[in-house]
Amino acid sequence: MSRGRKGHQAEANAYVPLPVRDGVAPSYLWLTETRAGGMLRFLSERYPDVASSSWAARLERGEIVDAKGAPLRADSPVRQGMRIWYYRELEQPETPIPFQERVLFMDEHLLVADKPHFLPTIPTGRFLKETLLVRLKRAHDLPHLVPIHRLDRETAGVVIFSHNPDTRGAYQSMFQKRVVSKTYEALAGVIEGREFPFTYRSRMRDGLDQFFISEEVEGEPNSETLIELLERRGQVARYRLHPHTGRKHQLRLHLAALGAPILNDAFYPVALPCKGDDFSAPLQLLARSISFPDPLTGETRSFASALALDWPPAA
Repeated sequence: MSRGRKGHQAEANAYVPLPVRDGVAPSYLWLTETRAGGMLRFLSERYPDVASSSWAARLERGEIVDAKGAPLRADSPVRQGMRIWYYRELEQPETPIPFQERVLFMDEHLLVADKPHFLPTIPTGRFLKETLLVRLKRAHDLPHLVPIHRLDRETAGVVIFSHNPDTRGAYQSMFQKRVVSKTYEALAGVIEGREFPFTYRSRMRDGLDQFFISEEVEGEPNSETLIELLERRGQVARYRLHPHTGRKHQLRLHLAALGAPILNDAFYPVALPCKGDDFSAPLQLLARSISFPDPLTGETRSFASALALDWPPAA
């Protein structure tokens, strides 16, 4: 069966034959081989978790098109090199996420948002419209909105978006050149035996047994975090974290490795069963601020979250 190459969001500078619909950009799929049996059979086999009747209905409505925008039919041929476009839909209704994002800043190039806990940055898995990207597209009519960087669903705080394709590359290059300064805050256990501030380094890799987490291994460090102690209340402390690298779950793993896992962390030091739509215990990690020299003007830009972490009740 053709595996294809999938695009979860339309490319900014390429021709996109379907418009943004209710804040959701069309997805596309490159076909890597010619297949017999027609488009309906191919889609049903390619995406077995989606009912064949759903694909049939979308084809009937003309919502699946080729690279030129021509609607495809159930019996349309499947040819190597084709690119087909469609709207991603969920088989089950999304659970509304009862927390609201806030726009901190917007000009003709950027939108800076304050993301609440539990809200994914972009559509993924069982989340589509209940994501920061789609919410902002719908609320501000910004069809070209794209995140310049991302936060985990569990992490709250500052996220920068570009909505001007002409200047997007300049802002994306800031992260490639590592000229962006980011600070985080976390509530976690007390780190003993250290003088603050200090820098923690380790070698990280994707988990071998659990792909969705990271793990530390022996070898040359490829992750680095500067850790400051801001205050302590009993057995809980508030830290300011400066990640000098951007590995997946770096801050969460580093604090857990130091014996001070972040409060309510369901992944570190041990991955717990999925809590589904339980919103009662947000991860106490906040992307507090971000600053950078603006690539267009040279001036320093700084943005800070207005959110706060939740100290546990005093014993």
